Amino acid sequence: MTLMVCKKKRSKIELEKKTRWWKLKKEECCESFRQKLRQALGGQVVLPDDWETTAEVIRVTGRKVLGVSSGRRKEDKEIWWWNEEVQDSIQRKNLAKKRWDMEYKELQRRVKREVFKAKQEAYDELYTRLDTREGQKGLYRLAR
Repeated sequence: MTLMVCKKKRSKIELEKKTRWWKLKKEECCESFRQKLRQALGGQVVLPDDWETTAEVIRVTGRKVLGVSSGRRKEDKEIWWWNEEVQDSIQRKNLAKKRWDMEYKELQRRVKREVFKAKQEAYDELYTRLDTREGQKGLYRLAR
């Protein structure tokens, strides 16, 4: 009897991309949306009678000006009970993590450079040693 264990394939669900209407809270986004909408409606002050076309023009303009979300949903955390102290603490924690990440990346770059330089120096020294008469013995030793 043979038992085959296979990974279960996940079905790809089409995620719904939503227009970022919440950006209209910002004054500059709201003003640019108004201007683009006026241009799309042909500069008319009175809206056309056909609601379907008007709504479609508003949706298309909203997608162009405000953009669309990725469609992925974040896990909803229960944050209704957070007060200002908790929010400040979390913000400080996130900033500290970002600083730590940046410092770590900088140190990682430095270490890579130092390792590269040390390796290059070691190889240069090896090559100069192998070019001498005494280095020929070492070359045969390396080849063995």
